[in-house]
Amino acid sequence: MIPANAVRRRGLAPLLGALAMFGPFSIDTMFPAFPAIAAQLQASPLAMQQTLSVYMIAYALMSLLHGPVSDALGRRPVILVGVAAFVLASIGCAQSTSIGELLAFRALQGMSAGAGLIVGRAIIRDCFEGAAAQRLMSTVSMIFGVAPAIAPIVGGWVVAFARWPMIFWLLALFAGVVWIASLAQLPETLPAERRMALSLRGMGSTYAMILRDPAFLPLVLAGTFGFNALFVYISSAPAFVIGLLGLDAQQFAWLFIPAIGGLMLGSFLSGRLAGRVSAQSTARLGYRVMMGASALNIATALWLPKPVVPWSVIPLGLHSMGIGIAFPTLTLQLLDRFPRQRGGASSMQAFVSLVISATLAGVVSPMISDSALKLAATAGGISLAGFLLWNVYRVIERRCPAPTAHQL
Repeated sequence: MIPANAVRRRGLAPLLGALAMFGPFSIDTMFPAFPAIAAQLQASPLAMQQTLSVYMIAYALMSLLHGPVSDALGRRPVILVGVAAFVLASIGCAQSTSIGELLAFRALQGMSAGAGLIVGRAIIRDCFEGAAAQRLMSTVSMIFGVAPAIAPIVGGWVVAFARWPMIFWLLALFAGVVWIASLAQLPETLPAERRMALSLRGMGSTYAMILRDPAFLPLVLAGTFGFNALFVYISSAPAFVIGLLGLDAQQFAWLFIPAIGGLMLGSFLSGRLAGRVSAQSTARLGYRVMMGASALNIATALWLPKPVVPWSVIPLGLHSMGIGIAFPTLTLQLLDRFPRQRGGASSMQAFVSLVISATLAGVVSPMISDSALKLAATAGGISLAGFLLWNVYRVIERRCPAPTAHQL
């Protein structure tokens, strides 16, 4: 590891938080503009839904490369190239004149957007251990949480006062500023002597080794399902906010502020708990909050004849708080199982999560977004699956613990 104090002086947490924002900005800022984009580009509702699915599939496929390439070439160049590509992709989206062009540039956005988030997780574990790593991961999660809270609000006001391409021009501007900051401040945290050879065979061997680890899939799926119980609502945001809650394009904040506020509060609590209680106790608390919120969400959907604010969004805020408490710990536990392949482990985690998220957005969401009870029941089932898989991971981890420092 490089000295922790030196890294802190470089402002690592704000920079990594900004790099992680590309994903939610790319997804959430577009939602209020769906009707305007569809009208101008003559796109069907299904085609507009694919602007999300195409982005996420491209994100997932490219995520398999971000981590291993950073394990071989270093963290810094992967992030700089990825952010530069995102700038170009956003400009392309802004200048699209057909739905086909927009989908192509959305795919390029997806291919580049994950570099900061995926490689950033490896950077945190390169530099810090134990409670210090959990605190930094929680801080980055809090900063990251700002993006999905303000993105739909920004998108709504842009649509109110300008044409929809301005959304993508703003994304390009934001990414350009972050690229300059990364060029000036981002340290290289992976020394040359710790890098691995880059080859397709080596990448295949790395991923085969990761997938053979008995704890990998239960741990990744536990975290993924916990988040996707909330993502069901995010991917259904236009139908939920406008169709079910009866709000307009400037009122997406009713969904996103409680959800992201809960995520930020949970991340803050996770950081405060670091070093005071065990990682397993922190994760357990997060899942208890998620399960309680799921039960409340289903009860609210059954009780109310029609979804209404604030009651229909309060359970989502509680659930996201549980995610914020548990997710930093789950991510660090995953990276600790693969100390020499942290980039690869982060990539595979992102790939599995994004494939599931893309399936929810493109297949499941259109089938359930017409009913508050369907949304609540689906989210509750996903939460329960995540909780059960976390308990499976705990059993496996006791039998096959992560390597300790003297075993490396």
